[in-house]
Amino acid sequence: MSRRNTRPKKPAAPSVTGDSPCPCGLAAPYGQCCGRFHAGTAAAANAELLMRSRYSAFVVRDEAYLLRTWAPATRPAEVDFDPSTRWTGLEIRDATDGTAFHQAGTVTFVARYTRGGTPGSLHERSRFARHEGAWVYVDGDFIDAD
Repeated sequence: MSRRNTRPKKPAAPSVTGDSPCPCGLAAPYGQCCGRFHAGTAAAANAELLMRSRYSAFVVRDEAYLLRTWAPATRPAEVDFDPSTRWTGLEIRDATDGTAFHQAGTVTFVARYTRGGTPGSLHERSRFARHEGAWVYVDGDFIDAD
């Protein structure tokens, strides 16, 4: 008797190509912006770029990238993508430290989405740190909607 995998399937990722506008909101196309980080051909040089690339990874549902760029001490076993959530925009409100001259930094952002057709937003102050030379997401604090 064969065992069936009862784990629910991951939702299909939205169609984003290398020539598509990057979901993170920067002017470069996805392949030249966050796509190169997702593919592993480049690494985010600062905390803000890592934040942007992680947002884009949520958009395209790139679980491997999200887990790879999560601090080992706070990394979950898997990323639970809500199939009814569609990420619709990112606004960076503030970035503190998080450059080549720092070991840690914070990025405050608002990520907009629709869930089941209803608009919403996630406002967070995320903490980033260097781990083995690369920027990783540590954790974050939710901020009340403004």
